[in-house]
Amino acid sequence: MAELIIDLEAEKKEILKRYRALLKACKPNLQKGDKRLIRQAFDMSLESHQDMRRKSGEPYIYHPIAVAQIAAEEIGLGTTSIVCALLHDVVEDTDITLEDIEIVFGKKVAKIIDGLTKISGVFDYNSSLQAENFRKMLLTLADDVRVILIKLADRLHNMRTMDHMPREKQLKIASETIYLYAPLAHRLGLYSMKSELEDLSMKYTEPSTYKYIAKNLNEKKAEREKFIKEFIDPIQNILNEQGLKAEVYGRPKSIHSIWNKMRKKNIPFEEVYDLFAIRIILNSKIDQEKADCWKAYSIVTDFYRPNPDRLRDWVSSPKANGYESLHTTVMGPKGQWVEVQIRTERMNEIAEKGFAAHWKYKEAPNAESSGLDQWLQKVREMLKNPESNALDFIDDFKMNLFSDEIFIFTPKGALRQLPVGATALDFAFDIHSDLGASCIGAKVNHKLVPLSHTLQNGDQVEIITSGKQSPKEDWLSFVITAKAKSKIKSSLKEEKKKIAEDGKEILERKMKSLKIPFTIENLNKITTYFRLHASQDLMYQVAKGLIDISDLKNYLTAEKHLDQKVHERTEPSEFIKKLKKDEIDTLLIGEDLQKIDYKLSSCCNPIPGDDVFGFVTVGEGIKIHRTICPNATKLMSNFGYRIVKAKWNSQKQLAFLTGIKIIGIDEVGLINNLTTVISNDFKVNMRSITVDSHEGIFEGSIMVYVNDTMHLDNLIAKLKLVRGVTDVSRFDTPSTVEKAS
Repeated sequence: MAELIIDLEAEKKEILKRYRALLKACKPNLQKGDKRLIRQAFDMSLESHQDMRRKSGEPYIYHPIAVAQIAAEEIGLGTTSIVCALLHDVVEDTDITLEDIEIVFGKKVAKIIDGLTKISGVFDYNSSLQAENFRKMLLTLADDVRVILIKLADRLHNMRTMDHMPREKQLKIASETIYLYAPLAHRLGLYSMKSELEDLSMKYTEPSTYKYIAKNLNEKKAEREKFIKEFIDPIQNILNEQGLKAEVYGRPKSIHSIWNKMRKKNIPFEEVYDLFAIRIILNSKIDQEKADCWKAYSIVTDFYRPNPDRLRDWVSSPKANGYESLHTTVMGPKGQWVEVQIRTERMNEIAEKGFAAHWKYKEAPNAESSGLDQWLQKVREMLKNPESNALDFIDDFKMNLFSDEIFIFTPKGALRQLPVGATALDFAFDIHSDLGASCIGAKVNHKLVPLSHTLQNGDQVEIITSGKQSPKEDWLSFVITAKAKSKIKSSLKEEKKKIAEDGKEILERKMKSLKIPFTIENLNKITTYFRLHASQDLMYQVAKGLIDISDLKNYLTAEKHLDQKVHERTEPSEFIKKLKKDEIDTLLIGEDLQKIDYKLSSCCNPIPGDDVFGFVTVGEGIKIHRTICPNATKLMSNFGYRIVKAKWNSQKQLAFLTGIKIIGIDEVGLINNLTTVISNDFKVNMRSITVDSHEGIFEGSIMVYVNDTMHLDNLIAKLKLVRGVTDVSRFDTPSTVEKAS
């Protein structure tokens, strides 16, 4: 008993220590009376959560203090936000009501807490409606952006302390983070938070790769620091001579961005040269910022030769989230490319703290209204979209609001921002819905182009219209902006509705002649029989002549043979019990890791040894995916409740299909040498081989049957030893989008 009291005493001291650290972080923004408010919020949170503990066994109060600390230190939020961060869980988890909070802290705090409570479902790991919850969360963005910023701080702390969670929850939360929250942090200009969220997600979804890159980065640290010093010293001296006050340092690239580069270029870690960027932070007056940045650029490029294709000027045209910086890539002293970022202290604070810093500098003289305001306006527009499908909404949201933008000019020289990949038709809808609906073509830089023409940065576009034009179904295949998609869909819906009205009369006549009563129940049965979503689709198809009297006769015959049952959603746990089979022993599936029937997904071709999970589909049983499958993050973040644990059993020697890509110098007998290794040395069966040779370079793709990842790794290692071969790697079949059905 005495030991427990000692522990409690130690915890009390630790809580107080953390609270003092929080106050220290808040100090720069504190006004009169703020300290008292923060103390009140802390006391209320401490008392409410006093009997609660986290999965790690720590007192729950550690979490709200940490979230408040992130909000203050890493985002730079003020007292109101700190109070809300300390109280963000009390309404949901304790007996305290919103009314109690309003009495003590006022309406503004109560409103933010209300927003945080309403969207807590986004963090409910058992929720089946992640997409819909995310949509609700964004609705709060239109009211008060602090709700989102505090939620991001909450998510960051949860990611930092996820070691005690079960593996499947780690996977689900990490996928949700990389799919939605890291891009959201990026879009709000919180670059360091975005990088950390990506790295932490990778730590759980791809642990071995993460550890491998982290280990290599650590081993090369001393060598890297020596190179950075040699690179920086001469630049620092010239900047000082020219009277520019500047801090110059090397900043390591994030593990996730290094991994991205390795994947995109298909190169090993040793061939990634830009493991860091050099950052020059200038101490400039606001009216001299642009001139000073270009002056520093001139000094760097006088000393090191720049790559002309790698200059990025976000000082003249800031990104939509307010990001300003000059980026260039120069040839360093040892013959390797080095990225250099040049910005002022103000620009750097906006890059690090995003939104909070944006508002702080908004009142500054000469400061223009940031693209962030326009971005928020776009968010509000998307939220007004009447489309009810939340998953479509999220895809549109990611496509439009997280993508890089291009700048397009109107015929009169006005500037419009659109996502990369936007077409002439997207531009027409961006100007005005009516202009888009009546658009028949466009002139890009005075040349006539079709509606589907993809625009490039800096294009000048003039839209050509016709009063006889109306939106077409195929338009949806080439527009990418949410506004265009939404307007085209609602226009087509109206058209479909009119045709369905005619179809209703025809269907009624046909059903009468077959003596089928025209009731809602029968309409639903016929709709289900033809595998349509709604009775309106049925009437539309009847009007178009796609369903006629003979089809309805077939329905009647089938109806007699079938005992109709009400379709109920099958829960994964029940599904698993139904599917149980004893003879399958390759994979163990579910919480208690049973032997259950499954299918291997064709989008990533998992083989034994891969890190995998099961996904419960509606029509095809359980499908097994690799955790690094291109579809994995989407499935785990949107359908977490249908994810089941899966683990390879030490199974019999079974053969699994996978692909190997081989690159090398085309030599006589190369194919023969490769097939000898595969067929004779390893006794592996090949399903197919495709070879392409161009200007002396050989590229081959071979589909082989292997037992597991170790078998595959050994085969790859042996193939690399074949003379003329420069690279051998595993590849997945071309990415297909996995449907949730």
